[in-house]
Amino acid sequence: AVVSTQSTGADIKTTVESSKVAHNGKLVLESYNERMLVLQGIVHSCDISSATKSLPIYRAWTEKIIEEFFQQGDRERELGLPISPMCDRCNPSIEKSQVGFIDFIVLPLWETLGELMFPFCQEMLNQLNENRNYYFNRIPESPRCSISDPPSEQERNNLSAVSEKRKNSRGKIAELDEKMSDLSSIEEESFASDST
Repeated sequence: AVVSTQSTGADIKTTVESSKVAHNGKLVLESYNERMLVLQGIVHSCDISSATKSLPIYRAWTEKIIEEFFQQGDRERELGLPISPMCDRCNPSIEKSQVGFIDFIVLPLWETLGELMFPFCQEMLNQLNENRNYYFNRIPESPRCSISDPPSEQERNNLSAVSEKRKNSRGKIAELDEKMSDLSSIEEESFASDST
C-alpha cells in the first residue's frame, strides 16, 4: 500500500508538471487516463486525510490505527512470525512513524493536490505541517511499551531531564541569537562610520 501511495503521488505530480510545461503553465488533462489518475489521487488523498485534520482528531485516528497495528504484531508474536514494521507493541515508534507517514506519503500527495486546487487545500496543508511538527517534537519522548501504558517513574524522570535539556538548549540558542544580533549591530555601526 505504501509503494502504491508513493507511485500514485509521483505519477500525479509528473502528469501535472508535464501538462503545465506543455500548456504554458496551465493544467490541461487531455486524456482519459490523466483525468482518472488525478481523480484516483483525490480519492486516495481522502483515504489518508486524517493527518490533515485538527490535532485531536488526528491523534484519535493515530491511536486507533496504531492499536490495530499492535494487535497484528501481537498475533504475529503468538504465531512465532516476524513482527511487521510498526506493529511491535514493545518497540513502538509512534512519533517516528507519523513523521515518516506525513513526509513520504501524505505530504507529497497533498502538495500536488494543493497545486491543483489552490487555494482550497492550503488550510489542510497548514494543519498537516502542524501535526507533523507535533509528532516530530515528541520523537525522543516515546519509550513506553504501549500508547495506553502510563510512563514509569524512571520514564517520567527521563522525560523531565530531556525537557530540561531542551529548555536549556533553547535558552542558550536565544542567548547566541542575542549576541549575534549585538555583533550585527556593531558591524553595521562600524560599516556606517567607515562609509561616511
